Amino acid sequence: MLDIRFIRENPDIVKNACRVKNFPDVVDDILALDIRVRELKTITQTKTAEKNKISREIPTAADKAPLIAKSKKISEEIANDLAELTNKESTLNDLLHRVPQIPDASAPVGADDSANVEIRRIGTPRTFDFTPRPQWDLLEMNGWWMPEKIAGICGTRVYALAGEAAELSLAIQTYVIQKLISKGFKYIECPSISKPQTIFNAGHFMGSDLSVMNNDVFMLADTDRCLTGTAEIVLNSLHADEILSENDLPIKYAGFSPCFRKEAGAAGRDTRGIVRVHQFNKVEQYVFCTPEQSDEMHEHLLNNLCEIMEDLELPYRVIANSTGDMGFNKVKMNDVEAWFPSENAYRELGSCSSIGQFQARRTNTRYRENATGEVKFVATLNNTGIALPRALVPVIENHQNADGSVNIPKKLQPLMGGRTKIGGKH
Repeated sequence: MLDIRFIRENPDIVKNACRVKNFPDVVDDILALDIRVRELKTITQTKTAEKNKISREIPTAADKAPLIAKSKKISEEIANDLAELTNKESTLNDLLHRVPQIPDASAPVGADDSANVEIRRIGTPRTFDFTPRPQWDLLEMNGWWMPEKIAGICGTRVYALAGEAAELSLAIQTYVIQKLISKGFKYIECPSISKPQTIFNAGHFMGSDLSVMNNDVFMLADTDRCLTGTAEIVLNSLHADEILSENDLPIKYAGFSPCFRKEAGAAGRDTRGIVRVHQFNKVEQYVFCTPEQSDEMHEHLLNNLCEIMEDLELPYRVIANSTGDMGFNKVKMNDVEAWFPSENAYRELGSCSSIGQFQARRTNTRYRENATGEVKFVATLNNTGIALPRALVPVIENHQNADGSVNIPKKLQPLMGGRTKIGGKH
């Protein structure tokens, strides 16, 4: 969320953020409520002081009845004012949680992903001398999955990898974790169960009504818990209500967790194969830093994912996401998209996001500045390390052979027992 003082002093900037991010403009309502809330606070303080003064006068007054009556009347007025104040503060709080983060000036302005801008393209999509198979054919012919059986057991939009594909998926995950550890990230195995408030505090949803998450989040019936869709949720709250030392920043985490998403808004898309499923595994890069370190950390996280694409020997491109495509809580966002031969297109494998102090205000995560001793909110950033099984798709499609076998990228071969190829007729 944004600081109310920033909204007071920069209403036009906030209004423009609402416009370019395609969210309702509630700035005027916020400012009007803010005035009334501050007014009510002053009124109740003044009346309380007056009531206290009368209370001190009553014991020594010759005629107590008028003072008692006046005190009672003021008490009733204070009660009414406090009731209005509570109501107005609740409404104001909800509206403040509906204001999007201010996008960076460098972000392309546009309504949706059609306004995204390609920054760079690395590698050349492979020209096959045979007709390449899509992911589901490779998985099927090699006995690497069992979609009908799992759908009968577990329902649709879930998967089970088997044999060498499962080994390869684990090797990719392990390689990425080891790479991030070597770059100074602290590895954390994160729980996939959290409180709904923890998800809300990550700032992906608008308003203060937690039921807004129900279309996207699996709630655990008869409990106060839910399943998380990314390790970011837990990592974001690790230092809630703490005051960190500036000397400790940046703090870099590599969080792994199974992830669960309803994907309710994606019905009809990617229902075949393993690109978009209800449960998947993800390694998440997450950083706490000073606001001044944010741009440097953004490039660091982005470059890590780009290196991973190159280690997996995948053609890829980097996208600058438009204001209308970057979401509610982001300052700027870069998608990294790998080449999917079966679709003859690039598809997103990770999103690098600068959040500014938006999440930290919700979790009250702060640091003490060395130079001044002042306590300020930290900045946070996140980026995918790897998401599986989605990332497995371009790996097996780009590295396939005519017989259905798949060449293993060189960086992964030590984790695959030295094998250079899986599947097919070898």
